[in-house]
Amino acid sequence: MLCSRGLGGLRARAAPLRPGRAGLGGLGAGIRARGVSTSWSPVGAAFNVKPQGRRLDLFGERRGLFGVPELSSPEGFRIAQENALRKTDLLVERARCTPPGPQTVLIFDELSDSLCRVADLADFVKIAHPEPAFREAAEEACRSIGTVVEKLNTNVELYQSLQKLLADEKLMDSLDPETRRVAELFMFDFEISGIHLDKEKRKRAVDLNVKILDLSSTFLMGTNFPTKIEKHLLPAHIHHNFVFTGDHVIIDGLHAEAPDPLVREAAYKIFLYPNADQLKCLEELLSSRDLLAKLVGYSTYSHRALQGTIAKNPETVMEFLEKLSDKLSERTIKDFEMIRGMKMKLNPQNSELMPWDPPYYSGVIRAERYNIEPSLYCPFFSLGACMEGLNILFNKLLGISLYAEQPAKGEVWCEDVRKLAVVHESEGLLGYVYCDFFQRADKPHQDCHFTIRGGRLKEDGDYQLPVVVLMLNLPHSSRNLPTLLTPGMMENLFHEMGHAMHSMLGRTRYQHVTGTRCPTDFAEVPSILMEYFANDYRVVNQFARHYQTGQSLPKNMVSRLCESKKVCAAADMQLQVFYATLDQIYHGKHPLRKSTTDILKETQEKFYGLPYVPNTAWQLRFSHLVGYGAKYYSYLMSRAVASMVWKECFLQDPFNRAAGERYRREMLAHGGGKEPMLMVQDEKTKMLSNWLKVTQQSGAGLRTGIRPVDPFLWTTLLHGRMQLLREGTFCQATNGKQA
Repeated sequence: MLCSRGLGGLRARAAPLRPGRAGLGGLGAGIRARGVSTSWSPVGAAFNVKPQGRRLDLFGERRGLFGVPELSSPEGFRIAQENALRKTDLLVERARCTPPGPQTVLIFDELSDSLCRVADLADFVKIAHPEPAFREAAEEACRSIGTVVEKLNTNVELYQSLQKLLADEKLMDSLDPETRRVAELFMFDFEISGIHLDKEKRKRAVDLNVKILDLSSTFLMGTNFPTKIEKHLLPAHIHHNFVFTGDHVIIDGLHAEAPDPLVREAAYKIFLYPNADQLKCLEELLSSRDLLAKLVGYSTYSHRALQGTIAKNPETVMEFLEKLSDKLSERTIKDFEMIRGMKMKLNPQNSELMPWDPPYYSGVIRAERYNIEPSLYCPFFSLGACMEGLNILFNKLLGISLYAEQPAKGEVWCEDVRKLAVVHESEGLLGYVYCDFFQRADKPHQDCHFTIRGGRLKEDGDYQLPVVVLMLNLPHSSRNLPTLLTPGMMENLFHEMGHAMHSMLGRTRYQHVTGTRCPTDFAEVPSILMEYFANDYRVVNQFARHYQTGQSLPKNMVSRLCESKKVCAAADMQLQVFYATLDQIYHGKHPLRKSTTDILKETQEKFYGLPYVPNTAWQLRFSHLVGYGAKYYSYLMSRAVASMVWKECFLQDPFNRAAGERYRREMLAHGGGKEPMLMVQDEKTKMLSNWLKVTQQSGAGLRTGIRPVDPFLWTTLLHGRMQLLREGTFCQATNGKQA
């Protein structure tokens, strides 16, 4: 899952579901060379054994997190922050004094990089480090850097140095397309931050942005905070399903897969019970976003947030969602009838379908029809086998290999974190992926991708290699048993690795647009595309082996698994439409006409169909309201675009090297340095004629009438969504999935 707080005029382009931004100073030391390292080892074996621990080293230097010397202790964040701010002052002065030209863009990008290299790393550490002192220091660094960034976004002299370049038509025409786009993106970020306002209003914009950062951080923490109740309030026979602390029961999730209906109901009602502080935080966050949007000249926050995306504006998004909902409605009703029938069969005394029912009963239907009990599949999906499968796929498709590398002392925050070197067969080392895959106390229950450092071409001609973290929540291996993944876990792993490859291969000149720093409704495309590979038997057959016998996963088991995804697919997709619509309404016209809970109730009943449960407030657990504010629709749209890419490039042969190179060259390599619509249009034009022929012959054409964006594209997207439904190639984008 990717999401970005963004750095205004120096804003990291949004990368959904916990993306991050860009990496710190000391990282450069050890990753500059691109040659082969003798410390690399095969990736599959490295993930099927427990870390061995480092050899006794009494005199070795402690390098600090990610190899940054300062970060060997929490106090290092203050030092790193001070160093970045000193460099920022020098670069601001350089920008003011440099004549307009390509060098102006390079200075702005270096300025962005110097701040991102602290903020991105701190963004990750503040939620993932097991030590509170590190988390607190990182949180303070995020706030401090964020405040500086917002002030720079309203710095008139800095703005004017860029304005001189953009105002010179001849100079702009002489720039290469990527440099021109990056210059325009920097200017765009200045404008949405209120650079055109008078001094007093600019200060107000800075204050609002800082307040939004604080509220976002608070709300995000609250979405994952468990609920504690006295144990006597729960029936004794379900106590064993929950964690106890003294006389209290801890409810830390919805327990949606629990067979006992009372456990699901209790978890739903307790975990989603309204918290007054969290509700106030959400209301203030939405109100502050609206005030900021209006201050800088937008009618709603959604209009501001969707500038520069594929969708362009909320009207287009809502029309997309409403038409998709209309197309889904009949199938969704049938899905709910099927789920209700299963509930009546298993629980005849209470057959009313409630929101906590679909995940469990749809799973029962799938298992009953297709015999897809996860325990049958897990032995074939050891973590090591899955990692080797990714390695095989990337090697055949892109000429890339993954190697495990032993991290230095102090480089990782937990001993079970693995470090991967991403190596191209001719280009050498491309970057590093840190794999934080295993469960631990206080770790967020999210699958996420974080950018720690973005790639860019440095002044000395070397390329600053990207560094990212993938965070999952997998069970630990034991002495006799490797970590075994369910099919869903395996698919999530492929999804997140899609983000990582986007970061590794988005090799732009500027870090401002590197990798996943692109519009949110495009950033999920590479990760969702990886799910297609994860569900293709030709790919799965390369790595799915029983961890004890070495037997290959039978083809009919993969077929059953894929067929099972058609079951209740419409209801699952309808749920995503509900989430996306709720997000749009919350970020639409203010003041809101009702409370956030009343809006939730109304939207749920209209766009999902199951009743609202009194005294619950699901929106207070909707963590994507922070990283995906007004952009949750991106999952639905990106999936349609990914479908186009799969059909055009990989359906015939998922290992086609020419198609892989084309995909890298035309989509991944650009990061955010090329207008997403242009990349999508390129794919669309190559296949739209074929789709239209099929559509016309079947009489199933969809006419959207959407005007702001090419109507053919929207026809294609909607057609793609429905095609996905027919094929069953649907994967629910749940809270926390990174993108």
